[in-house]
Amino acid sequence: MAGHFEATPGGGAAVALDEVETAILRSLAVQLLELIGPGDEPAEGEDPLAALFSEGPSEPPSDPALARLFPEAYGDQDKELREASAEFRRFTENDLRTRKRDDALAVVRTLDSLSPAGGGGAVLRLTSEECRQWLGSLNDLRLTIGTRLEVSDEDGADESSLYRLPDSDPRKPMVMAYLWLGALQETLVETLMP
Repeated sequence: MAGHFEATPGGGAAVALDEVETAILRSLAVQLLELIGPGDEPAEGEDPLAALFSEGPSEPPSDPALARLFPEAYGDQDKELREASAEFRRFTENDLRTRKRDDALAVVRTLDSLSPAGGGGAVLRLTSEECRQWLGSLNDLRLTIGTRLEVSDEDGADESSLYRLPDSDPRKPMVMAYLWLGALQETLVETLMP
């Protein structure tokens, strides 16, 4: 189980994590929460129903990592498609941000609930719903880090070059996190497949 998820009864999954892995995962999830931004909770005395129907932004984020997390729906080739993307974003981005925020919060909460076992590690046990939230958050973390590393998904050549990065490269810790998150994500997906 060390280093990879295994299926548990009831559709969940479990993984053994040491203290360093737990701290790294928690730190990355908190950084993701900071990147996504705070939720749009209604101000005191404001109608919560009205907040449900508030419109979101119509412009894509300027930060490349946020633009990857909240991409254009239809591209930006012509004026008509840009207008359709802006309209789509206006009505969907707030909900998407909320889901991404909830997923990252679930990661933080499940990690905070761990009780260390012997040797400083712990076994993280996730329910099927928590597995879904972890998958979403692991994907968001990889997209964010991949964007910062300028990894493209066009031919996979960028990702394979990450394995050959010298230890002296300042991007090495970020690369190691990116690759490790990918392995965690892959084993979690595998545990959930029938």
